[in-house]
Amino acid sequence: MALDTVANAAAHPEVVQPWRELGLKEDEYARINEILGRRPTASELAMYSVMWSEHCSYKSSKVHLKQFGEKAPHSDALLVGIGENAGVVDIGQGYAVTFKIESHNHPSFVEPYQGAATGVGGIVRDILTMGARPIAVMDPLRFGPADAPDTHRVLPGIVAGVGGYGNCLGLPNIGGEVVFDATYAGNPLVNALCVGVMRHEDIKLATAHGTGNLVVLFGAKTGGDGIGGVSVLASETFASGKAAKRPSVQVGDPFAEKVLIECSLEIFAEDLVVGIQDLGGAGLSCATSELASAGSGGMSIQLEKVPLRDPSLSPEEILMSESQERMCAIIEPAKLARFMQICKKWDVTATVIGEVTEGTRLEITFNGELIVDVPPRTVAHDGPVYNRPIAKPAYLDSLTPTSLPAVDSADAIKSELLKLISSPNIADKSWVTDQYDRYVQGNSVLAQPEDSGMVRIDEKTNLGVAISTDANARWSYLDPYNGAKLALLESCRNIATTGAKPLAVTNCLNFGSPEDPGVMWQFAETVRGLADICLEMGLPVTGGNVSFYNQTGSVAILPTPVIGVLGVIQDVTTRTKMGIPAAGLQIFQLGNTADNFSGSEWAHLYGQMGDHAPTPDIAAEVRLINLLLEAQPLFESAHDLSDGGLAAALTEATLRNGVGATISLPGEYIPGGVAAALFSETPGRVLITVDPKNHEALATLATKYEVPMHELGITGGDSLVINEAVIPLTELRTAHTETLPRLFG
Repeated sequence: MALDTVANAAAHPEVVQPWRELGLKEDEYARINEILGRRPTASELAMYSVMWSEHCSYKSSKVHLKQFGEKAPHSDALLVGIGENAGVVDIGQGYAVTFKIESHNHPSFVEPYQGAATGVGGIVRDILTMGARPIAVMDPLRFGPADAPDTHRVLPGIVAGVGGYGNCLGLPNIGGEVVFDATYAGNPLVNALCVGVMRHEDIKLATAHGTGNLVVLFGAKTGGDGIGGVSVLASETFASGKAAKRPSVQVGDPFAEKVLIECSLEIFAEDLVVGIQDLGGAGLSCATSELASAGSGGMSIQLEKVPLRDPSLSPEEILMSESQERMCAIIEPAKLARFMQICKKWDVTATVIGEVTEGTRLEITFNGELIVDVPPRTVAHDGPVYNRPIAKPAYLDSLTPTSLPAVDSADAIKSELLKLISSPNIADKSWVTDQYDRYVQGNSVLAQPEDSGMVRIDEKTNLGVAISTDANARWSYLDPYNGAKLALLESCRNIATTGAKPLAVTNCLNFGSPEDPGVMWQFAETVRGLADICLEMGLPVTGGNVSFYNQTGSVAILPTPVIGVLGVIQDVTTRTKMGIPAAGLQIFQLGNTADNFSGSEWAHLYGQMGDHAPTPDIAAEVRLINLLLEAQPLFESAHDLSDGGLAAALTEATLRNGVGATISLPGEYIPGGVAAALFSETPGRVLITVDPKNHEALATLATKYEVPMHELGITGGDSLVINEAVIPLTELRTAHTETLPRLFG
């Protein structure tokens, strides 16, 4: 087929182009014609189609996401904010940490192993391009019902993909979530987080400055895998009853990425790059247009110089390919020889494919023929912006209160507790996490099932960071504004419970179709809630990801804003663990319990949602965080109360080290009796143990911070005793640990 050149496009405007098949709307295609003053070439159309996709352009979310800038709190710690590959924060001692979370949902449904694996690979490269060494990953996952056939198809492959890629990279997996709900059937959520560390002076940015500087593609060769993959696939629903658009999913090679990481870090150490960008979603289309747009604007690329695994690829396919393990660097000519020398040392393919020019156009030739001539900003940043219709969903008017069984006897306490802790969402997740290497690199301080993951940054000073990801999608379904706030507060509590101070926020916002006004209302309320609470708590949003079209037919997933919080701890050797360490300790609950089961796991077990999410008390939560940080030396253990309430927290705390507890409930502070005491998921609570000699000192601090403190019992024995109910730890462990192996083993 003849090459569609710029001259040909200008001479033959009548050529019919497949803009609709590439996911563009009619008005979007008209806008491209207006920008160019002619019809686009086939290669230009390919670039615009992937870069103007929902996944790459944020065209339905931009109008709302700008709140993160408009309401951004002042933060002395923020070094690089939204707009780069990942945000960067100062953690002291000359260290900077970069972290980000992104989705790879749709590819993981189509091809679970490679979809999940390349999700990990992509987020790791985002961290690498900031100049940082990746040091840990996390993976919040969500699936359909645990006993559903499609869950059994996707879950083992996704878990294997996350573990296989991360383990081969030598990166510890220090946390995440595994959640099951019917709305994720056909739309599993695979969110991947990576954290990296660097010195302040080593930060790199994605920009192409300096006329005559060279554009160098290095890493794996370009193949036909993932053509239009994440960019187009993540902009489509999986409509029931018709064939879905499912392009090839990317194929990852973690060993190639490991070599690329080490090669890149050596290049960075010698300050050999002006700017750098990884090739993730939209591949070379994204890397070239974003680098040029963020720089002086001019760039010339010779596409035939791109090293190919498949020589039959057309120019359009080369531009759209999302083959993994590739990077694009801007290099001064004087430094090229040393750059190439390092690449050769690591056996990394590196090729000069173009240069930065004086102009304001991105020009791409193929065998001497001009096939792309565009203003790069129109491709990378000035895509369509939609202010989509918003309407409060009708389901909110038909919600009903929960009606749950009485828990008024020892038998009821025992049976309900065992039912809860053996349910797939609360049961032990070791079947999943044991497939991940938590200890590689030797700096993992805390990992699942602890409240947050923690890694040591400096071996001499023991400076470290803690990271947690959280989302209660049912609360977001009931009240997306407060649901976002509650997710952030839970993540902050998980950080503070271990002894780290919350510092910065990233997010992965997973929703159904933006073309549904009800979904857009959920999204808009979520963003508003998250921006408001970040401003109130002084926590900057450093970046994140929006994943739309997570629905099958008309069934959207629960709104699932996964909120990641990073905190800093000056000495990781002082961290607090969740497990009860010894007998003879006093057990306390910090915070009050409310008689509300809406959105709780206990209600979910009885097929109920409830009618209202809790209203967060932000001032009380901040006081609790401050108490947790100041009182940390007094704690023997600390565990956030969230999913599964006190029942789950007591189970996890006693089983961690095999130390039992005797508990007396409900106490006057709980209006809903034993049921509320055990199964309510009221936010703002932490289960702690202290040596009796520290009781008075803790009580003094609790009074100082106005945090309610309630004594529950004492540790010891080989059973969990709640009032008259006696549950041997052996029975408790069997109920808690056998569910996932039975379902998936």
